[in-house]
Amino acid sequence: MKDVTLVLDDGTQFKGKSFGYESPVAGEVVFNTAMMGYPESLTDPSYAGQMMVLTFPLVGNYGVPRFSMEESGLATFMESDRIYATALIVSDYSEQYSHWNACESLGDWLKREKVPGVTGIDTRALTKVLREHGVMMGRLVFEGMPDNVEKQDYDTINWVERVSCKDIIRYNEGAGKKVVLVDCGVKHNIIRCLVNRGVEVIRVPWNYDYTDMAFDGLFLANGPGDPDMCVDAVNVLKKQMSESRKPICGICMGNQLLAKAGGATIYKLKYGHRSHNQPVREVGTNRCYVTSQNHGYAVDASTLGNDWRELFVNMNDGSNEGIRHMTYPWFSSQFHPEACSGPVDTEFMFDRFIETL
Repeated sequence: MKDVTLVLDDGTQFKGKSFGYESPVAGEVVFNTAMMGYPESLTDPSYAGQMMVLTFPLVGNYGVPRFSMEESGLATFMESDRIYATALIVSDYSEQYSHWNACESLGDWLKREKVPGVTGIDTRALTKVLREHGVMMGRLVFEGMPDNVEKQDYDTINWVERVSCKDIIRYNEGAGKKVVLVDCGVKHNIIRCLVNRGVEVIRVPWNYDYTDMAFDGLFLANGPGDPDMCVDAVNVLKKQMSESRKPICGICMGNQLLAKAGGATIYKLKYGHRSHNQPVREVGTNRCYVTSQNHGYAVDASTLGNDWRELFVNMNDGSNEGIRHMTYPWFSSQFHPEACSGPVDTEFMFDRFIETL
């Protein structure tokens, strides 16, 4: 196992050992406090351009399931067609794995997908640095290899454009109601949750003008990066909202795009929400849900227009977790109702959307 050093932009260094693909990389260093779910998280396109730090100490003990596709065109056990995270950083990598569904080790999977993995790093100490300073760029330097990785500023790249589909893709074709899904980096389980509710899903690129298409509802998917980079998507959404009152539902990035179309502004969180245990309260009630989340930006609820209200709020920091229109069937959540991985407490959001079609 080759020596490797994580070098943060503030000069802080953490030394570890390589257990994945050995190649210098750079990315935004973020932490995830979930106790499990690395196959789903690594294949979540929302992690594009980011080095994922897992705070749970033991990682890899249940291996990796085989990659297979269902007849529907969705990945059986993953959230996309490949790993999107730039690198994985853990405290203690387990070379031995045991699980009924595993077919290879986490390390072998990372090598096959050409994604670096680093073990032996005090991820709790690293997380403290990121909590105090905020997320920052970092790079991996491998022993005996030149440190020539290209530096980049995460916030200046349109990551949604990089991960979105390029052509229209249809799922459950011929079903009753039609839902246009704007692909900003959609997780496959979002599509599965819609298909399982008996609708046809028409997946379109992030900047596609769908306003002249025949459909019953609009779904805005999750995705990576800064929503302020998605001007084209917001302009199309504004056009749709001005011409039609068809139902709209959004998740994560979709929440932010809907808010922007409604006149609100976005800000970057200091270190984001990436976990399975974020407590969220539904506004106007005492109902609180445990949610799965993965985002680094949030909606400034104070800038919402008069026709909009907060739907959910985060119980840890008070940040916005969803919005709704006062008149029309337009609503969204910042968290992931489909979880995968994570709790399924809020999957009712899909039922609410289907009921409005």
